[in-house]
Amino acid sequence: MGAFIGLLAGVGLLLIWRSGPRAPRRDPARLGWSTRRDELIRQAGVESVSSAQLLSLQVISAALAGLLVQLITGTLAVAACFTVFAFLGPLAVVRRMRQRRQVALRELWPEAIDNLASAVRAGMSLPEGVSGLGVRGPEPLRPAFARFGVSYRASGRFAECLNALKHDLADPVGDRVCETLRVAREVGGSDLGTVLRTLSELLRADARTRAELETRQGWTVSAARLAVAAPWIVLLLLGTQSSTLQTFDSSGGVLLLGIGAAVCLLAYRIMVRIGRLPEEPRVLR
Repeated sequence: MGAFIGLLAGVGLLLIWRSGPRAPRRDPARLGWSTRRDELIRQAGVESVSSAQLLSLQVISAALAGLLVQLITGTLAVAACFTVFAFLGPLAVVRRMRQRRQVALRELWPEAIDNLASAVRAGMSLPEGVSGLGVRGPEPLRPAFARFGVSYRASGRFAECLNALKHDLADPVGDRVCETLRVAREVGGSDLGTVLRTLSELLRADARTRAELETRQGWTVSAARLAVAAPWIVLLLLGTQSSTLQTFDSSGGVLLLGIGAAVCLLAYRIMVRIGRLPEEPRVLR
């Protein structure tokens, strides 16, 4: 009896173990950092650039900026501050590119959904209509949908091709559209046209609302950037007066620069969080 109970316990533990994920263990911190940067680059629409290459560009920019400011001012503390700013500069540019791309794509998605709805009303299947957006859709979206069409014709697996399309688009609104298409494909029926028209109306309303709010609150972000940049521009202009800048190489000067940088960073983060709308989350599988 004891052997039978032990056998049942062993089989139960084996089933529990087999029900869990079998993915290999990886460093979560390193994986998360690299994944976030790669996702940021894809959302910015920058192709053939990896997170390692972006990091290399940041290091080169920081080195050049630090050397240039050191030659101009002759002050190590001031050069160190601008080295940090130059290191963060390329990352800020990529984030700005991502924001502009998302705003541009947000205006194009309703047109793409209208084209898809027209194709479905004309008698085309949903995969054929999605593939047709590679020819009839908005110009910036055509390459991604063309690659979807090639992948679907090669494999015939709609769900897997949708996952690849989401990864290729790297856009929050595109994720919502792909998930809606996935549900429409699985449910089917005669309501597909109604679903697509409703989705197009919702995307248009959402784009109008976000555009209006971003226009009203954009001045807050601009004011925050100007308020943060102004003191450091004045500090750089003081480079012509070497006697004044030499005081920043002392311990008190370094402490003053550190406090000023921390206050500027904190004020900028607070003003940006107040003035900027929350980013739309990605829907990943």
